[in-house]
Amino acid sequence: MIMGKVRVMTRMRWFAFVMGLLLGVLIILAIRLFTYDPPHTHYHANFAVYINGQREEFNNPKYYQEVAICSADNDNLPQQRAHMHDNINSVVHVHDSAVTWGQFFDNIGWEIGPNFIMKDDGTLLVASGDNQLHILLNGQDYTGLTSIANRVIGDRDRLLVSFGNIDNPQLQQEYTSVPSTAKHYDESTDPASCAGAENPTFSERLHHLF
Repeated sequence: MIMGKVRVMTRMRWFAFVMGLLLGVLIILAIRLFTYDPPHTHYHANFAVYINGQREEFNNPKYYQEVAICSADNDNLPQQRAHMHDNINSVVHVHDSAVTWGQFFDNIGWEIGPNFIMKDDGTLLVASGDNQLHILLNGQDYTGLTSIANRVIGDRDRLLVSFGNIDNPQLQQEYTSVPSTAKHYDESTDPASCAGAENPTFSERLHHLF
């Protein structure tokens, strides 16, 4: 009789222990599920493009993430790595590591090389004679030295791309027009993008559990 009671008590203790252990595991998994915040790159740079002394305004909505990405069927587009927002034509939003300036221009339909620039409408401008592709990055003149296309976009970069027959004073004036607002955007909430673009999916949260 006594031995039977001991066995019952022992089973009850083991049952309580197992249930408590399972409950603890479930609580931990629930916390991991709903608090999962994946690390992500997010910084900004400033730029401007001039063609023959006229600043390119990039005023077509297609240049901005709200249209370029949200209207697409593919949720994993290169545009998500570097793009513009809210018709602000001087700020690049970078959301991945090792994104180059060439990739950013590709994302908005432009192409830039060591001695040429091609607009999204197919207009090709090739350096020749007095017309040159001028590149100023963070105050340094890279004209004719190297292609900016392969340069990784740095946090708070200031880039000027200017094509045409212009002298140094004009080039410096154009560079002065490039804003220095990247720091402000680094410290601000990113504009709303496509639904779920910045948030992990439920399946990603489940994957994180294990």
